[in-house]
Amino acid sequence: MKRTLYESDHEDFRQAFRSFVEKEIVPNETGWEHDGVVARDLFTTAGANGFLGIDVPEQYGGGGVPDFRFNAVISEELMRSGAAAAGLGLTLHNDIVLPYLLAYCTEEQKQRWLPGVVSGEKILAIAMTEPGIGSDLASMSTTAIRGTDEQGEHYVVNGAKTFITNGINADLVVVAVKTDPSQKHKGMSLLVLERGMEGFERGRNLDKLGQHAQDTAELSFTDVRVPVENLLGDDEGQGFLQLVANLPQERLSIAVAAVAAARTALTQTLEYVKERKAFGSPIGSFQNSKFVLAELDTEIDFAEHYVDDCVRALNAGELTAVDASKAKYWCTELQGRVVDKCLQLHGGYGYMNEYPIAKAYADARITRIYGGTTEIMKEVIGRGLGL
Repeated sequence: MKRTLYESDHEDFRQAFRSFVEKEIVPNETGWEHDGVVARDLFTTAGANGFLGIDVPEQYGGGGVPDFRFNAVISEELMRSGAAAAGLGLTLHNDIVLPYLLAYCTEEQKQRWLPGVVSGEKILAIAMTEPGIGSDLASMSTTAIRGTDEQGEHYVVNGAKTFITNGINADLVVVAVKTDPSQKHKGMSLLVLERGMEGFERGRNLDKLGQHAQDTAELSFTDVRVPVENLLGDDEGQGFLQLVANLPQERLSIAVAAVAAARTALTQTLEYVKERKAFGSPIGSFQNSKFVLAELDTEIDFAEHYVDDCVRALNAGELTAVDASKAKYWCTELQGRVVDKCLQLHGGYGYMNEYPIAKAYADARITRIYGGTTEIMKEVIGRGLGL
């Protein structure tokens, strides 16, 4: 069934971004995978080409177009290229962290940060997860205690975060902290920590199962002095509500990428089964191959259309937490099923890293975990049913 989400402007943008990926990302991916981090100039080059801050108002250097369809195009093209991990930092920058700055920054903060975010000179990250707490964010122990000295009002931040995407490269990190440690949800706030603040250290660039080109780091904070002007929002204690408000877009972004990755795996496998022969015939001609691929194509079609409707809802300001959770849960589980079955159809060659399906298999496993696990998504959906 034909998709109707995109218009001519989006398709023109797709062609431009596809050329960017083929020139700037694909040739460098192997080196970045070896290094465990992309070069910082990927962000500045993306910024110079208009691929960062598309929804940032023009007075701060952005595109001034609040249309998530452009973000979706970027995700789809990264997945199509097979170099998705190298571009994951771009989608995190655009889709997941930037919305916090657009929604909660003061005018002074916007002037201070947004031009560099759009140009790629200030790479973004968000730090929520801590060692040992998993999805239980209200139990975080990173604190930000307010005080005053001769230099003015500030917070002193102490604690640690882990599994932070863009953790090595990031210049601005939105950090979830406890400004009132005596409270759970009501004690949480969001602070922006900046590269170079004394006591803000980066630990290991974590060695992962997949997505090797993406830097995923540990961060630590030891008596980090943060000006009160770096608080996001009008007052302390709003952090949990700010996170809840922005999670639907984050989860939709993951869903868009997941279903696009599934489509790419299917496309690659269709090409493979038409060429690879066994018992004198292309393996795609066998009934089992046909049935498996027919099932996957049907499931991906259904998922694409649901996700497209979620994108429309987000643009209209109507995407609910429940609908976004459904998209994230279903599409990431679908991605896992698709790459597993596609690898099986490759036979022994599917287990070889020289074939893209092997990399897709390893890269896919995390999507059912980050951004909220499948189990957390089901919990959100269940609560939406009044349970």
